[in-house]
Amino acid sequence: MNRVILMGRLTRDPEIRYSQNDQSMAIARYTLAVDRRGRRDNNDGQQTADFIGCVAFRQQAEFAEKYLRKGMKIAITGRIQTGSYTNRDGQKVYTTDVIVEDHEFCESKNASANAGGFAPAADSRPAPSSAVSDGFMNIPDGIDEELPWN
Repeated sequence: MNRVILMGRLTRDPEIRYSQNDQSMAIARYTLAVDRRGRRDNNDGQQTADFIGCVAFRQQAEFAEKYLRKGMKIAITGRIQTGSYTNRDGQKVYTTDVIVEDHEFCESKNASANAGGFAPAADSRPAPSSAVSDGFMNIPDGIDEELPWN
């Protein structure tokens, strides 16, 4: 079974191209910065990340072109595909990409805009009063102790 699930932030806006054959097909390429769980860099204590190349085709590529931007936190599902080619210098280059089958947003539009990079700011969550306008339910004060993920 070849199944991949990743969550990370886009390192740049997706690069979109269209195939040159009879039926033009959208192809999106982007890189996800995915944190390594529990690993810290010894020099500065920052969490390390893997930068994983992703490729989306057809409707998924058109979705990426329309909605995905640098710094957004998304989750993808797909499969790993390896390949190789010979570069201009005659050297064989091996590639590994994730072929995207599905995208999902992992935070609100406001939180993505406030992230400003690859790591969310400590106060990037919208205030409960503004969250209602974003379509999220308002959580009453004092209920924090009852939430299952605390």
